[in-house]
Amino acid sequence: MNEGQPSIRDRLLDAALWFVQAAAGLPGVQRIALIGSIVTYRPSPKDVDLLVHITNDADLAALAALARRLKGRLQSQNRGADVFLADERGQYLGRTCSWKVCRPGVRASCDALHCGRRPYLHDDLATVRLDDALVAAPPLTLWPDVVRRVKLPVDVERFLTRLGKPHNGVHSTPGAPSLSAPGS
Repeated sequence: MNEGQPSIRDRLLDAALWFVQAAAGLPGVQRIALIGSIVTYRPSPKDVDLLVHITNDADLAALAALARRLKGRLQSQNRGADVFLADERGQYLGRTCSWKVCRPGVRASCDALHCGRRPYLHDDLATVRLDDALVAAPPLTLWPDVVRRVKLPVDVERFLTRLGKPHNGVHSTPGAPSLSAPGS
């Protein structure tokens, strides 16, 4: 690694910060958590994983667009991202759809169980399913309140101090939920 250059972990966390600050203001987003290898001490995670709890009537188009942009930000680093979804009751739903156009019959290769039934929900439950305990109590809830459930690496703790600060032109809007961590 080049001296002074951000590490892969820093780049993943920076992208996660951008996503959280953008997604927190979307209607129907109730909670955002960081899960996966980024909350461990693994030196070079392959991706950043976020778990977003949504209301049953949340429009997923904007959230899926943010997830696609998140993935795009990380592609140049040979890294990826997944945005997993859970409902108000804490039931795992699937992931955001990675296609710009999401409706039945558009993609023959779509492995969603109910492609297009709920636009931009990729319910590939036969391929990926999060454990109920992980959905109920993720290692790190980021928004609306920071809740730590595991000992976190120093870089993740540093990331938490940045949550309430504007990032890359994303600023809180009047009436939008606060991204401040408790005690900050």
